Amino acid sequence: MKTIYAILGLVTSAWLLSGQQAVAQKADVEDDNYSTITTFGITTNTNSGIVGGFAFRQAKQLTNSLFGMPQYRYLSLELVNVKHPKELRSSINNVGSGYLDGKENYLFVLRPSYGREVKLFQRSSDEGIAISGILAAGPSLGIIKPYYLEVSYGNQTRTVPASQVNGFATATGETVTGAGGFFQGIGESKLTVGLHLKAALSFELSAFRNNTTGLEIGFLAEAFPNKIVIIPNPDPAGKREDGNRSFFTSGYITLFFGSKK
Repeated sequence: MKTIYAILGLVTSAWLLSGQQAVAQKADVEDDNYSTITTFGITTNTNSGIVGGFAFRQAKQLTNSLFGMPQYRYLSLELVNVKHPKELRSSINNVGSGYLDGKENYLFVLRPSYGREVKLFQRSSDEGIAISGILAAGPSLGIIKPYYLEVSYGNQTRTVPASQVNGFATATGETVTGAGGFFQGIGESKLTVGLHLKAALSFELSAFRNNTTGLEIGFLAEAFPNKIVIIPNPDPAGKREDGNRSFFTSGYITLFFGSKK
């Protein structure tokens, strides 16, 4: 994930430079003046894997500007998977099957966001790049889903919640043979509600005038009322939630594509 932070550093530098050019680009606004931009995308962040989730974004131009720059109402909806920093996949008998050692729960977060997007740098042609600044916030709906493991004893195999496995075996002597199905335990999920705030830059490209593709790159902070146990503390002298968090920060990148009108 160091690569993401390096990209974010470069983008921040580009934003500082683009702010100085915003006034010079104001005369070109009419060349790319669309009132609504609707996009879909995939996202990754420093708390997830390569594909962290999916996102919907919509920006609708407002009648008033901000410091002479076009201003948009920004709406987005994201569904992401938040991982524990100590998640580690373990293989079984070197045959390719594996599971996440110590993991007890998945954490999925649904994030509706509302805020403002300001066009900092407007392109003057279809081949240009538009840069926008985004500030948004909203509730975070955390979905805590049990992680299931496949266990076997003799010729019998079944799946059980990871909370019933101690180390590599269950209390009845069944040993772990792999991970359970992704959707197992979805009906046993618990919900928690928090808040999030994000600040980002959007880099918009267009191959055709009414289509768009680009990147949203930024930082996000998120807080829940209690620590969310993804990997419980294995030390019997401590609390189960030790080593887990209620406050998350991350850098993220969203690749989006969609249309303008």
